[in-house]
Amino acid sequence: MESNRQKKIGSVIQKDLVDILQGAVREGGLKNVIISVSKVSVTVDLSIAKVFLSIFPNDKAQELLEGITSNKSLIKHDLAQRVKHQLRKVPDLIFYVDDSLEYIENIEKSLKGTEDPVKNRDLLDKRKML
Repeated sequence: MESNRQKKIGSVIQKDLVDILQGAVREGGLKNVIISVSKVSVTVDLSIAKVFLSIFPNDKAQELLEGITSNKSLIKHDLAQRVKHQLRKVPDLIFYVDDSLEYIENIEKSLKGTEDPVKNRDLLDKRKML
């Protein structure tokens, strides 16, 4: 259970990370790519923030996640500049792809009968953190 403090810090980080990442996408010239921060979960000691990203289109998710992770120090620096009056220390950022929308879509397809996971077990891919 997250404390109110963890939730507040998470929401501050989430709001500013959206601006930073969407700005980076625009500057990088990536058209038709949408990145949103679906959730930020901060540890109890406030040292680590797990950032869950929704990336559309989904086939570019892994490539973009690698790019974001490799530029983590720059992103953290930009974030620190934005939140310096609200946070004393910016937590370390760990990025994950939030595949919940894709997971829900697969469940809906199964329920509609377009793809039957009972007949084809390969449709039931295991969920994993990237």
